[in-house]
Amino acid sequence: MSRVAVIGWDCAPPALVFERWRKELPHIDSLMTTGLWGDLQSCHPPITVPAWAVMTTGRDPGELGIYGFRNRRNYGYEPYAIANSFSVREEPVWDILAREGKRALLVGIPPSYPPRPIDGCLVSCFLTPSTAASFTHPPALGEEVNRVADGYVFDVDDFRSASREHLLARIAEKTRKHFRVVKHLLTTKPWDFFMTVEMGPDRVHHAFWRYIDPSHPAYEPDGEIERRVRQYYRDLDAELGEVLEIVGDDTTVIVVSDHGAKRIEGTVRFNEWLTRRGYLSLRGRPAKGTALSLDMIDWERTQAWGDGGYYGRLFLNVRGREPLGQIEPGDYEAVRDELVAEIESMEIGARAHKPATLYRAVRGVPPDLIVYFGDLQWRSIGSVGWADTMMVEEAGLDGANHDWHGVFVMRPGDGSGGGTRVHDLHLMDIAPTILASMGVAQPDEMIGRPVSPGVEARRQDAVAPSAH
Repeated sequence: MSRVAVIGWDCAPPALVFERWRKELPHIDSLMTTGLWGDLQSCHPPITVPAWAVMTTGRDPGELGIYGFRNRRNYGYEPYAIANSFSVREEPVWDILAREGKRALLVGIPPSYPPRPIDGCLVSCFLTPSTAASFTHPPALGEEVNRVADGYVFDVDDFRSASREHLLARIAEKTRKHFRVVKHLLTTKPWDFFMTVEMGPDRVHHAFWRYIDPSHPAYEPDGEIERRVRQYYRDLDAELGEVLEIVGDDTTVIVVSDHGAKRIEGTVRFNEWLTRRGYLSLRGRPAKGTALSLDMIDWERTQAWGDGGYYGRLFLNVRGREPLGQIEPGDYEAVRDELVAEIESMEIGARAHKPATLYRAVRGVPPDLIVYFGDLQWRSIGSVGWADTMMVEEAGLDGANHDWHGVFVMRPGDGSGGGTRVHDLHLMDIAPTILASMGVAQPDEMIGRPVSPGVEARRQDAVAPSAH
């Protein structure tokens, strides 16, 4: 069966890739014209971590027990743990393929730091602190990667607050280094399955979305910035073209993103909102907006607290579960239902979900409620000490939030496809598609189904409903 090459563009949105800039991306356009393509529904929540792990394991975030970059370690009042490669306990596709004697080449797939041994070669992801750490498997590969890249770069620092003048150039340079290594490894190492994830599009969107989206409330017309963002996408497409030339026409190629991007209209100060309603009590009120730390909370008078980010996580303080829990276990569902009703009555529109309604299993320490404000056009802010609970977006540090759909473009290695647009695609279809393309059976536990010509209707009971 065919080799498979997966090229990930983190945060690439269908509106740009499939519509607005398609004709400026000749290699994407060619793959769409001859292959299969469509919008790809992300997971709950639509965040880099856990989304790429969902994609490579075919398991939902509840089964993985990963609900974001940071997760509660236990039900105590401790700092959150940063997700890493050891957080993913379900089997990824490359381990399944290894049992069939197939070697993998992996570059930058979140979360892959610290590097875990695989049958093949691995370069870890943007969560890697620096090249001073061990970041490859085998470990000796790191020196080669650094030499080829002339200093490998995992991410761009301070992409939300850096000077806009130089940020695009830094992102572009990071991407060039990344693909210099990709192309070197593709031509010098044996592989049957290749996958890489480029974080550059995500960094570009968070920093520059307000310059390319006229509907953004803080839109700043700037033809030069928009031109340079378009040029970044053209450069990304050119790198794709060079990868296509290396892997050959008989390799199944998949270009995919974990989620999309959309404008931010404002922020919800979630913990301020909970404080005003009596669910959260502080030991002392800050005189100005201040990041909430858990030691600021008066736990003996607190029922709930929240967390900031692309979406809102709400945790309840339950007697017998948390050390100073205040909600009786018998009142747990009533308090959750009360909070759902209050959240969903917000004028901006909000949805609050109980994890068990979204996932096949709920592992780790999940939020008690997963909250989306304004269908992801409003972000959650965890700080307290504000005069208002909501703020309309201004020209701040981040112009984009994540959106529900990413991109999927596939050129089957047998030449089939015919430019077919496929509907109802989900992240969890990617792992089964990789396995099917390589002639390997899909494990029973894996959610989703392979994408192939003539298969456009998903098995609707295979994944949780979109619920947004």
